Amino acid sequence: MVIAWGTPRARAVLATTIIGSGMAMLDSTVVNVALPRIGAELDASVTDLQWILNGYLLALAALILVAGALGDRFGRRRVYLVGVIWFGVASLLCGIAGNVWMLVAARVLQGIGGALLTPGALAILQSSFAREDRSRAIGAWSGLSGVATAIGPLAGGLLVQVWSWRLAFLINIPVAALCVWLALRSVPETRDEQAGHPDYLSSLIGAAGLALLTGGIVEQSFVAGAFGVVALVVFGVIQARSHDPLVPPELFHDRTFVLANMLTFLMYGALGGVMVLMVLQLQVSLGYSPTFAGLASVPITIIMLLASARSGRLAQKYGPRAQLVVGPLLVAAGMWLLRNAVPGATYLTGVLPGVVVFGIGLACVVAPVTATVLAAAPDRHAGVASGVNNAVARTGSLLAVAILPAVVGLTGSRYTDPVALTDSWRTALALCAIAAAIGGLFALGTDNNVLNAAPPQEEQPHPGECLHCGVEGPPTHVRSGSAHA
Repeated sequence: MVIAWGTPRARAVLATTIIGSGMAMLDSTVVNVALPRIGAELDASVTDLQWILNGYLLALAALILVAGALGDRFGRRRVYLVGVIWFGVASLLCGIAGNVWMLVAARVLQGIGGALLTPGALAILQSSFAREDRSRAIGAWSGLSGVATAIGPLAGGLLVQVWSWRLAFLINIPVAALCVWLALRSVPETRDEQAGHPDYLSSLIGAAGLALLTGGIVEQSFVAGAFGVVALVVFGVIQARSHDPLVPPELFHDRTFVLANMLTFLMYGALGGVMVLMVLQLQVSLGYSPTFAGLASVPITIIMLLASARSGRLAQKYGPRAQLVVGPLLVAAGMWLLRNAVPGATYLTGVLPGVVVFGIGLACVVAPVTATVLAAAPDRHAGVASGVNNAVARTGSLLAVAILPAVVGLTGSRYTDPVALTDSWRTALALCAIAAAIGGLFALGTDNNVLNAAPPQEEQPHPGECLHCGVEGPPTHVRSGSAHA
């Protein structure tokens, strides 16, 4: 069934995708805001907080590639529904967790649900709407999702303050129920009739490698880290020898594709490290309430909401290289300015200047880098190229959260000491600024004509057409395949 824009069913399908994907987007913001309260109630160490964040990121990064393939093969609505229900049940388990490790286990389950539903929203829009209406539908989804993301920090802070951090998870249950009801009523089932079997073995080995590497870093276990590296090498060997690899090695033959993904890794690693420590610094060292700590970063989302589409169009017109260099340098400058967010500083002088420059830099780079990755890949691999870029971004955040606290001396319960936390915060900002700037330098080697050289893809929307690019990760555009039910 092909859905035309402007019909009641079109509005219902759009609402389904916004509610489901928005729920996953908001959750990451809410959890960051809630971290100090979670740590206080569950008597959590820095390592515990790392696992609360990384349990989710680990499952999401490891499974997001195979999740898109599952939707193509078994039905996009079906897999999306499974993801929404899974996410809702996992949120319930998070909300009733009695200790840190119950919460970590529930967060891993949340990550699995997030991986199943994250690529599903765009896959449903691409395969359900008439071809001439897809760009409009995806633009509306992107813009409205951006509005939801903009209010996320405020909503998260209010939920934490009204009752408990548990409410920030429990609120997902009615949201998931509404999404399921809308999907069953209005979303047609579509699948790719030529889709092959998803590569479960590679996914399992890749997930194990990421888990062991992350665990080895967080727990400072050389043995676990070494096994993780071995598993990731085995994953690469399997991909190189497979007739139908999950990640085609030929993608990495293109220099621009490789450099754009290196930029993505460093940018989102720096971003992930800063955003986690920022909510701790604001609440513990500056005495902000959860609500105000959440509001502090809202200018970043607003700037991206207003500027992402224009940034994508500029890259298409003039080439992406300048933005890929300047954007990370502005992000680095914003991080350096945030070093003024110390006890005694006001929001207007200590936080806002850095947040604004940081947001301008992100708006400058996110849409162009995703468009560059897609354009540098062969047309037949556009979906998996986007998935790789999203997984690279999530992995960057995952490893930053695992590595950064130990590197800056933030261990044990030191995050509850304003003096120790401020020292670690300023050091972390300097390191993240350097990482972001290095990412910009990698962009000097990219092909500035890559967007013009790539032929237009009717089935594949470009990120520059979207109204908003998210803060938590690059947009995921998956292969739409056959639109037949």
